[in-house]
Amino acid sequence: MTSTESTLSSTAAGRGAGDRRRWFALAIVMTAAFMDLVDVTIVNIAIPSIQRDAGASFSQIQWITAGYALAFAAGLITGGRLGDIHGRKRLFLIGIGGFTLASALCGFAVNPEMLVASRILQGAMAALMVPQVLSIVHATFPAHERGKVFGLFGAIVGLGAVSGPLLGALLTEWNLFGLEWRPIFLINLPVGVGAFLLGRPFITESRAPRALRLDLVGVALVTLGLLMLLYPLTRGRELGWPLWGYASMAGALVVFATLVAYERRKTRLDGSPLVELSLFRVKSFAAGIAVQTVFGVGLGIFFLVWTLYMQVGLGWSALRAGLTGVPFSLAVSTAAGMSVQKLVPRFGRKVLQAGALVMGAGVLLYIWESDRYGLAIASWQMALPLVVMGVGMGLIVAPLTDAVLSEVPREHSGSASGLINTVQQMGNALGLGLVSVVFFGEIGDRLTPTQVGPAFAHAFQYALGWVAAVLAVIFLLMFALPRRPAQHMEGAEADTEKEPAGEPEPVLVP
Repeated sequence: MTSTESTLSSTAAGRGAGDRRRWFALAIVMTAAFMDLVDVTIVNIAIPSIQRDAGASFSQIQWITAGYALAFAAGLITGGRLGDIHGRKRLFLIGIGGFTLASALCGFAVNPEMLVASRILQGAMAALMVPQVLSIVHATFPAHERGKVFGLFGAIVGLGAVSGPLLGALLTEWNLFGLEWRPIFLINLPVGVGAFLLGRPFITESRAPRALRLDLVGVALVTLGLLMLLYPLTRGRELGWPLWGYASMAGALVVFATLVAYERRKTRLDGSPLVELSLFRVKSFAAGIAVQTVFGVGLGIFFLVWTLYMQVGLGWSALRAGLTGVPFSLAVSTAAGMSVQKLVPRFGRKVLQAGALVMGAGVLLYIWESDRYGLAIASWQMALPLVVMGVGMGLIVAPLTDAVLSEVPREHSGSASGLINTVQQMGNALGLGLVSVVFFGEIGDRLTPTQVGPAFAHAFQYALGWVAAVLAVIFLLMFALPRRPAQHMEGAEADTEKEPAGEPEPVLVP
């Protein structure tokens, strides 16, 4: 980009900061972010309905969720760079237009295969759309206003986490026009079309003065490695764990080793690798990436298994399952706010470690209650373990990014934050793949109607045992985090008016 173009971009951003229209632009990008957040949570609650109505196999319902996470993770960093190079407004509009089209394809899918393919497309379009949201905020609002804006964004995240499951449950339960689960996707159409049409006049275009180049080879290697790992995991049980599956998973390690070698070469050639390997020399960052990945695995396992346990194992309706999860969502939002504002500034890393222990205690309590009450367990009896788990999760999710970024050099903060979000989504996809092993592997292939409930309850307890083990690993990894995590990104905003170069700012995704 020429210096003239950079100046014009900065001037446009300056005009936007003094223009009331920037608040319309904020509402538009926040709506898109909300739509993505709700879409992530809304699908889980409808999975049993999709399975019944579309005749999807267990591996296909895993890919309905894992395919989205995988495509989102693989394209997240590249989506941010494309916005820096070609314009954040342009990529945002392409992303939201594609996301809306993919939602329509999901809603009108004629078979499970089409639904899986449409969900993968939806994840890829989200990877173009989501990274632009905070980049557009940076380019549109001056530093002194961003604290208020990011506070609004945090509220949107909390609202999305609470309303997603409830909205999914209501739309599934109402069976609008006899469409069963399809309205959970079709509801995106009017929202997406409206955001696309309004975004064109109200969002100001901006680019990064020094954008990094694309690393499409790196994206291809990451995607190939994950596919070679995830596909055998999801299909292996149904196919009797064939030899090619083990060969594929072993080959994934070779692909990841090739990725590391290529990224080193890419760094030497043009300094714009997909993964900035030098960041892993920072002990706290390396440990934080491990925490994000493992945490994503645990969440991926829990949310899918939890939905299947309530609706298939216990025979509850989607609405009852959605309402049962409300205490969990509220506890996460409340604890997250307290963690950042009050607890972490005073107690530092111990808050995150306490969160892992508290969440683990909630998981163990849930296992005990599920075993004690069996199929007669009531929603109110689940409230206590869910609140305990929610408090623990809230203590972790809000301050974790700042903790991971605390010792990262400021010039690499953009690359680091993009990588954090990417590995969280990759961990989520891996966790969804592992559901075949830790949940479906415990369920017999041929169950009579009377065996379904006990089998699913037993498998739920077994899977939660794995989640508890994951949280124990997270607790130990957190010893490598700084004792007093700095509010890294907030400080960055106060220190500079520059547009972020290279990668997107951190995006909170439940």
